[in-house]
Amino acid sequence: MNRPEPAALPEEALEERFLAATGPGGQNVNKVATAVQLRLDVFALRLAPDVFARLKGLAGSRWTSDGGIIVTARRFRTREANRADARERLAEMIAAAHVRPERRIKTKPSKAAKTRRVEAKARAGAIKRGRGKPAVD
Repeated sequence: MNRPEPAALPEEALEERFLAATGPGGQNVNKVATAVQLRLDVFALRLAPDVFARLKGLAGSRWTSDGGIIVTARRFRTREANRADARERLAEMIAAAHVRPERRIKTKPSKAAKTRRVEAKARAGAIKRGRGKPAVD
């Protein structure tokens, strides 16, 4: 499936918190809060019901009980890079929710395919019957 283009996020729907990160950064990790926790108020986006439902499924455990999505980014050493990473991931998630999945078209096996399957089963059964102990007369 194609990767959707990230959507622009309204600033009034976002809330950022910076926290101490783990991972790369050496002693800097202990001193500076570089990880970012980005919270999005989904209701502020005014999404269509089907998009809202898909977004809720995509968010999974990041979905909060009050209708928000929390994304934590701590991959990089700087606040700016983590901030950009969190916003990009959130925008991609929203863009992916706007993509309507294609409907599956049900198919049936042809009559010839059904016949071949039944004949193959009969052959396999005959082979298995031939493997039994010989009959004592």
